[in-house]
Amino acid sequence: MDSQTSQASQPSPSPPSPHTFQVDLRGMVDLLSQHLYSSPKVYLRELLQNAVDAITARRADEPGAPARVRLYAEGGALRVEDTGVGLTEADVHSLLATIGRSSKRAEGLQEVRSDFLGQFGIGLLACFVVAERIRVVSRSARTPGAPPVEWTASEDGSYTVRTLPDTERPEPGTTVHLVARAGAAEWLAPGRVETLARDFGSLLPYDVRVGDEAVTDLPAPWDRPYPGPAARRVALARHCHELFGFTPLDTIDLSVPVAGIRGVAYVLPSAVSPAQRAGHRVHLKGMLLTERAEQLLPDWAFFVRCVLDTDSLRPTASREALYEDETLAGVREALGERIRTWLTGLAAGDPERLAAFLSVHHLGVKSLARHDREMLRTMLPWLPFETTGGRLSLEEFAQRHAVVHYTRTVEEYRQVAPIASAQGIGVINGGYTYDSELVRALPSVRPGTVVAELDAETVTAHLDAVDPAEELALSGFLAAARARLDPLGCDVVLRAFHPLSLPALHLDDRDARHEQARADAEAQADDLWAGILGSLRGSAPRARLVLNHLNPLVRRIAALPDPELIGTATESLYGQALLMAQRPLRPADSALLNRAFIGLLEWATHSEDGRA
Repeated sequence: MDSQTSQASQPSPSPPSPHTFQVDLRGMVDLLSQHLYSSPKVYLRELLQNAVDAITARRADEPGAPARVRLYAEGGALRVEDTGVGLTEADVHSLLATIGRSSKRAEGLQEVRSDFLGQFGIGLLACFVVAERIRVVSRSARTPGAPPVEWTASEDGSYTVRTLPDTERPEPGTTVHLVARAGAAEWLAPGRVETLARDFGSLLPYDVRVGDEAVTDLPAPWDRPYPGPAARRVALARHCHELFGFTPLDTIDLSVPVAGIRGVAYVLPSAVSPAQRAGHRVHLKGMLLTERAEQLLPDWAFFVRCVLDTDSLRPTASREALYEDETLAGVREALGERIRTWLTGLAAGDPERLAAFLSVHHLGVKSLARHDREMLRTMLPWLPFETTGGRLSLEEFAQRHAVVHYTRTVEEYRQVAPIASAQGIGVINGGYTYDSELVRALPSVRPGTVVAELDAETVTAHLDAVDPAEELALSGFLAAARARLDPLGCDVVLRAFHPLSLPALHLDDRDARHEQARADAEAQADDLWAGILGSLRGSAPRARLVLNHLNPLVRRIAALPDPELIGTATESLYGQALLMAQRPLRPADSALLNRAFIGLLEWATHSEDGRA
C-alpha cells in the first residue's frame, strides 16, 4: 500500500469543540474587594445605581412613571426597593446570571444609554463583598402580563429562579434583599446604610429614602436661590465645612454647560505644598463617583478643593475615578480657565480680597503665571517677592530700580543682600519656588525692563577699591591671610564698603561651589578617581573673603605683627562670614572654626612670660 492510500484511510481530524469559561465566584468577589473597589461601602452605591438606572429606563417609555427608591436595614439584612423597569424571567437568566453583561444592553435601551450611571454590568456582583446571599424579586414594566420573578444567588456561585404569584409584587419594579456575610454585618447596619446613602446619593434626581428619612437634597447648594451674594457665600461656606472640614477663604463658581458640569471650587484657608495632590468630589449624574479625583484641575490649581456634578466625564471600571481622555483634558482646561477668570476679576475689582488670597496662596498664582504671560502681566502689581527693599511686587521693584538684579538661590541672596542694600543695589531673592523664572520673564510683559543675575563678581565690582598705596602697605597682612585660606579654595580681597559694622563678606557663585565640591572629592578619592576628577578641573573663579577696610576690627588685625596670629584672626573672620551667610559648613569649615576659636583663646590668655 503506497503512502497516498495509507493517508486516505486515516480518519480526518474532527473540528475543535467549543468550551465555556468557568468562573469562580468566590475568586471574583475577592478580586473585586481587594483590587477593583477601594472599600466594601461601594456595594450600596451599586445598589442605588441599579435602582436609578432602572427608573431611568422605565421613564424612557413612561415619562410619568413613579421614581422612588426605598432602603430598609434591619438585623443584618438590607432591602432596596425601586419603581424601575423591572425584569422578566428571560431577563433574569440572560442578565443577572451572566457576569459582565449589563442590563443597560437590553434591547430598546441603547437610545437612552447615555442617561445611565452604570456601564460595566458587575454592579450586583459587588454586593457579594458584604452579603452571603442575594435575593432579587422583580416585575417587568415592559411586559405587563409577565408574572413576578425571583432570583436567589449564593456566594458559592449557585442560583435559583422561580416565578411568583402576582400578589408578591403587584407593581412593576425590583426589590433586592441582602443577608450579611460573616464579619460584614456592620455594613448593613441602619446607621451605616443611611450615612452611605446620603454620601453617595444626595444629588440623585429621584426620591431616595432610608426608611422615612430623605437622602436626596436638591437642588445642589450651588444651584439654590439665595436672598443675596452674602447669603449665598455663607451657605456655601457652611457646605464646604460640612463636606471638607474647613471654612473656605473664597468660593469660585464652576460652570461648563457644554460639558454638563456644575459645581464650586473652595479656596483653602491655609497654604499647601504644590506637591500635595488635591482630592476633589465628583458626582456623575448625581451619584458620587469619587472623593479623590486628582486629575480634575491643572496642577497649578492646588489651592482649591472642588465639588461638582457632571454627565459627560467617563468613569473607570471601578467607577471610583475618572478616565483620562480628551473630554477630561478639555474639562480640566475649562475649569482652569474659570479659576483664572476669578483671579483676573479680583485683580480688577476687589484688590482687598485678592491681597488676602495672595497672602496665603501666592505660590499657586506664581505657578500659573510661569506659563501664562497674561496672568503674569495682571498679577505684576500684586505678587509678593522678597527683596532688599522688603516684600514688594515685581512692578513696584521695577519702578524703583533701573536694573532688576536677582539671585537664583536663597544662599546667594543671603550672601549679597546686606552689602547690596548698603550700596544701593536692589536685589530680588529668586531662590524660592518659581521666583527666578518669573523675574527672568519680566521683560516679556514689561518691555524695556533690564533683568540681570547678581553674582559674586558683580557685587565685588560695586564695592569701593582701596587706595593702591594703602593696599601695598598691607601686602604682608594680605599675604598671610591668603596663605591661611588658600587650602580652603578661598581668595582674600580688600575693599571698602558699608555697613561699617560688617568686617567681612563671603562671596561665591555656583561655579565656584561646583569647583570646590570637585576639589574636595578629588582630595578624598583614590589615585584613579583623583586623576579623573583632576581632568575635570575648571577655570571658575574661586570663592572670596572680602575684608572691609573701613571696619575697625579689620584695621587692628591688619596691624598685627605676627603672621600666625593674622592667620588665626582671618580664619575667625572667614567662619563668621560663613555663619552670617547661613551657609552649610563643610567638615573642613567646622574644623577651621574650632581651630580659630581655640587659637584666639590661647592668644588672649597667654602671659608675657609664656605661661597661661
